[in-house]
Amino acid sequence: MIKAYNGSKLGVTSSHKKAMLRNLVTALFLHEKIETTLPKAKELVSYSEKLLTKAKKANLSAVRAVSSEIHDKAVVKKVFDVLAPRYKERNGGYIQILKVGPRRGDSADVAIVRLVI
Repeated sequence: MIKAYNGSKLGVTSSHKKAMLRNLVTALFLHEKIETTLPKAKELVSYSEKLLTKAKKANLSAVRAVSSEIHDKAVVKKVFDVLAPRYKERNGGYIQILKVGPRRGDSADVAIVRLVI
């Protein structure tokens, strides 16, 4: 039997992964640029692009969907007031990954994740 594969496990439980992605996407939308490991960055791009695409609809359903994933009201407001209008004409590709190189302590590949301007 073939199991459906839905992204990398990142070496953590599913609830930990969900919480980690929520925290990363909140930080990304707040600061518009964050630094993290490459596997986390790749998962973050998929997760955050789906949220931004929902936010572009700007209806009550979209507000509820985004608010259920991002628990910081200021960040949700920023998503709908600043980010969604910025990408209104763009059909995806809102986020960019820039590889930095290995981290000094453990040689993990580090990347900068930023919103395309």
